[in-house]
Amino acid sequence: AGIVLDDAVLDPAAMGEDLVRATFTNNGQTCFLSTRILAPRSRYTEVVDLVTGLARSLPVGDALDEGTLIGPLVTSAQRDRVEGYIAKGRAEGARLTTGGGRPAGLGRGWFVEPTVFADVDNASVLAQEEVFGPVLCVLPYDDVDDAVRIANDSDYGLGGTVWTADPERGAAVARRVRTGTIGVNRYLPDPVGPFGGMGASGLGRELGPEGLHGYLQAQSLYR
Repeated sequence: AGIVLDDAVLDPAAMGEDLVRATFTNNGQTCFLSTRILAPRSRYTEVVDLVTGLARSLPVGDALDEGTLIGPLVTSAQRDRVEGYIAKGRAEGARLTTGGGRPAGLGRGWFVEPTVFADVDNASVLAQEEVFGPVLCVLPYDDVDDAVRIANDSDYGLGGTVWTADPERGAAVARRVRTGTIGVNRYLPDPVGPFGGMGASGLGRELGPEGLHGYLQAQSLYR
């Protein structure tokens, strides 16, 4: 999940590029993305408007075009799956703020519009299952404890983000989130550090010193 704290600078120029990278990379077909955005109730409308505006601004088209930020999904079956989740979101009562369909003028290729749902229940299918497409959920929280509770209320735990004007505060919140990797004001894994998940996101680590341990042989000597 991506936790937006109440002191975050909600300016597309300040956080837009990093937020898009943490949520829509590879058209949403990336395992560590923050597809649940948790927003404080005091600034909920601001966050919904920010995320909705960013999604609407993303150029959709040919993946070989340097100006494209959202390309097609990997297969027709995957598009059907993503559209199925969008339908479930609507059926569950989430509020669609942008997207939800296929972009006009792109009849060839398995495209889905960047999609944002607000007022999402964390117990819903849309929040609890991995859509693996350009679909985001925005959920409200009451205080930091509530945000951490919602973030940890998931079978998965591979990646996350915390957005704040105070990096130290962000790091303190990040340490409470049950996830293998997490970033403050960005998400950019570094190959010198270990990468892996918690819960249903897997066991063990790759990369970093921890990633080498599986290739080493240890000897136990008893005397």
